[in-house]
Amino acid sequence: MKLFSVIVGIYLTLAVGQTQPAMESSYIAAVYEHNLITNPDPRVPVSRQAALQHMQKNLDIYEVQAARAAKQGAQILVFPEDGLHGFNFTRTSIVGYLETIPDPQQESWNPCTEPEKHNNTEVLQQLSCMARRNNIYIVANMPDRQPCPLSTDPTSSCPSDGRWQFNTNVVFSSDGLLVARYHKYNLFHEESFDTPPQPEIITFDTPFAGKFGLLICFDILFHKPTIALLEKGVRQLAYPTAWLNTLPLLDSVQYHRSLSRSTGVTVLAANLRHDNWNMAGSGIYTPFSSIYHHSKRGDPEEGKLLVARVPVLDPEWLGQRVATEEEKLKSESTSSPGTDSVFCHSESCSDASSVPSSSATFTSVMIADPFTFVLLNEKEGRVKVCNGSFCCHLQYKRISQGDSEELYAFGAFAGLHTVDGVISLQVCALIRCAGSDPSSCGQVVEEAETKMDFVMEGKFGTRYVYPSVLASQAVIEEVKHFDKSADGRVTLKHSDMTAGLVTACLYGRMYHLDNE
Repeated sequence: MKLFSVIVGIYLTLAVGQTQPAMESSYIAAVYEHNLITNPDPRVPVSRQAALQHMQKNLDIYEVQAARAAKQGAQILVFPEDGLHGFNFTRTSIVGYLETIPDPQQESWNPCTEPEKHNNTEVLQQLSCMARRNNIYIVANMPDRQPCPLSTDPTSSCPSDGRWQFNTNVVFSSDGLLVARYHKYNLFHEESFDTPPQPEIITFDTPFAGKFGLLICFDILFHKPTIALLEKGVRQLAYPTAWLNTLPLLDSVQYHRSLSRSTGVTVLAANLRHDNWNMAGSGIYTPFSSIYHHSKRGDPEEGKLLVARVPVLDPEWLGQRVATEEEKLKSESTSSPGTDSVFCHSESCSDASSVPSSSATFTSVMIADPFTFVLLNEKEGRVKVCNGSFCCHLQYKRISQGDSEELYAFGAFAGLHTVDGVISLQVCALIRCAGSDPSSCGQVVEEAETKMDFVMEGKFGTRYVYPSVLASQAVIEEVKHFDKSADGRVTLKHSDMTAGLVTACLYGRMYHLDNE
């Protein structure tokens, strides 16, 4: 595992007040949040011609946005997951949309200049020519068909119809060459697609910023491919997504920004815009800064193009040497002990049983998980809450606006989340409750008036802890202070909020326990 050695070069410089790389070590990136033109009845099979006519409506919008991005100097443009065809297909109803995408690792192909080399590749050809015409790298998402060998072996992963159907990213270079293909590994209610026989760790190289890694939507919550890419030294991620916002902990901009900051990577996140499915929120996130857009339901806009100059983070492109994991661990244990806890000043204090939890705890469900909560009934104070042996501490001061009497709670959860995928978590969360009754704590809240100054702390059994502070109307509060110590203690401090607090959390991912 090399993640924390990889990020030592640039991310750790933030802690000592250094700045991002010089402008000459930068590039211009773009992401487009696309307001999808849908197939009104995706579960009914259509002809290839009808499927192409549907996708052409979305491709026409892509053409306009690629030209706009190029005029602003963008060198790479990321489009969202499902942005050409949509979603909610069956295995048979999506067949008309499928194209067989060759493996760029096995053959070199420019669909724009060699259209006759492969049949029935109209979408690939248009995307290739779009990249070539605008002299820009393009990352897009489309459905792929690959033949597979039928077998009587019950362990064979080949479906009975003799083909795999994959949710797929494709990447074209600025001259139209197909340079990368990635098949999504972690599916989310996608009956039209197959899980690849093996997880793919796919990267592509660019002349302006070095190496990028590829992932799709739900992938970002799992070790493979996300952490596996980072362990290989990848510092820049191209990320098409169709993210369903799941408050209070997993709004799109909240989680994507948090992962970028915590792991020291750039995430180019292009989300789909779809009000009925609560899909919105795209951004260009670096360890140093972010620009993002989060549309509100009912907004009349058709889509949103974001363009920003961002630093190159690929250590090989920058000529940096990546430290080994062993060197990093030695550095952590000898020279980076972490800051002292604001809650504990003795060895016994690290024992969860040595300090009693706050009284009047209660259980309430948040995103299908039973959190243990304590209400914040005072203007300021200190509380501790434990879920099993995992404990979270909070010191807080409320800054109420006007006559606001909003209810807040502080909660902890440790265990397996088993709805819509199995992931192991340790979470400390400060949330605004949806109503005045404790049973509303954990429900969806989008707005708040009360601001908070706070220090949050937990002792985690993982290095992968993602901090976030989300304010009213999906505004990201840039985390003011975030510390990880060698013994697993993680501290999040924040003050001077710009808007009311919806959520602040330390979201710990116990990747190593997902399969237990």
